[in-house]
Amino acid sequence: MANTNALEHLLKTEAKAVALVNEAQGEADKRIQENEEKNRAYYEDQIRIETDKRKVMLENEKQKIKEIYQKELDNYKDDISRVNVNTQKFSDLMNKLIGEG
Repeated sequence: MANTNALEHLLKTEAKAVALVNEAQGEADKRIQENEEKNRAYYEDQIRIETDKRKVMLENEKQKIKEIYQKELDNYKDDISRVNVNTQKFSDLMNKLIGEG
């Protein structure tokens, strides 16, 4: 009888231990999930902030490039407008070349 009581006691103790382990595992899983969600939200916010900064930097850089391009284009147009084109000499040259060909 004593052996039976000891065995029953051990089985009950083991069942309590299993229940405690399962409860602890459930709590650990819950905390892990909460931390993963919190970390995911934090990193998503950080990525969004950095992306927004980069977008602003990109737009600023694009604007600078547009301004430089426009300035160079305007300078080129000014240079071309100052060139004195002698259409008569060009026509004479073409007639000479075509006539010789």
